[in-house]
Amino acid sequence: MKTVEITGENFRYEVNIDEGLRFKWPRLFSNEWQSEWTRIMVISDDAVAAHYLDDVIRAAPEETPVSSFIVPSGEQAKSFSWYEEGLTACLTHGLDRNSVILALGGGVVGDLAGFIAATYMRGISFIQMPSTFLAHDSSVGGKTGINHPLGKNMVGAFHQPAGVVYDTSMLQTLPEKEWRSGFSEAVKHGYIQRPAFLSWLKEHVQEMEDLKQADLSEILARSIHVKAGIVREDTFESGVRAFLNFGHTMGHALEKHLGYGKVTHGEAVASGMIYAMTVARHLGYQGLDPEVEADWLKNFGYEPWLFQQFDPQALLEAMKKDKKTEAAEVRMVLLEETGLPIKVPVRDEDLLKCMSEPKGKR
Repeated sequence: MKTVEITGENFRYEVNIDEGLRFKWPRLFSNEWQSEWTRIMVISDDAVAAHYLDDVIRAAPEETPVSSFIVPSGEQAKSFSWYEEGLTACLTHGLDRNSVILALGGGVVGDLAGFIAATYMRGISFIQMPSTFLAHDSSVGGKTGINHPLGKNMVGAFHQPAGVVYDTSMLQTLPEKEWRSGFSEAVKHGYIQRPAFLSWLKEHVQEMEDLKQADLSEILARSIHVKAGIVREDTFESGVRAFLNFGHTMGHALEKHLGYGKVTHGEAVASGMIYAMTVARHLGYQGLDPEVEADWLKNFGYEPWLFQQFDPQALLEAMKKDKKTEAAEVRMVLLEETGLPIKVPVRDEDLLKCMSEPKGKR
């Protein structure tokens, strides 16, 4: 089992990574804390629950009542209506301040369950049990929330989990698009902080089949180590944590423009990273060559130049609704070079030009 410690000014918890952890997850937490649990509510989506909910419930302490709240799979669950229904379920099942919410699912479930835990009775404990590759990023760091019709992740709170239980055996049945979605976040961590990790990935993982045969625990642990260091330095995204948004300005715009769920988050971010590299080169930063990086990403089935397939003005408007925008000015995370991110304002005309210039069209 691989363990990564996540620490901050007022919190400490572990990310445990191994096969089969869903069958023994309570062992990862102290008996003293378990003795305080009054109830457990497992929040999951219908697709994940069908495979793993019974395993997780059977592993729970016998003396602790367990209930479940199931939402539809997909981004639609990160809504005000499902958030309200989740709170109602907590009240109906009698959860109190010593109860625990367990988020069993991908990033959507983790964000929703975490936000319910953050706001129910002004905050109760929750445990993350990611079921997707992508959720290795979202399950760490305490960001929780839901979407607003006008923008992604616009309503939320910082609420750290009590722990993250990563059962890698749950990832083996994921469709290829979900492998792509998660891998792009690992690649992002290499781009923004760990050139050595990026080089390791490029050496060992050159196409989708390599990724499926790779030591997944090693990739997850290395990637989470990057995020752990950033979260430790900047818990509330007031400084360097903003660098984790590399690729997300355009990525979120693509998700919103296409309709949430039409393209996976990670696939959108992959295109967003290529766009950010294009902008960096346009503004005179040495950065990375977007053509070279796009060729590598294509080996996994990404569409690196996806942003060039849509109306630039529509994407610009979507970018301006991103929560990182200040005074209607788009601020992007760019790379001076690998491992050296910066956050800069970018003029509309530069953003538009980098979307529409023919370089990179395939």
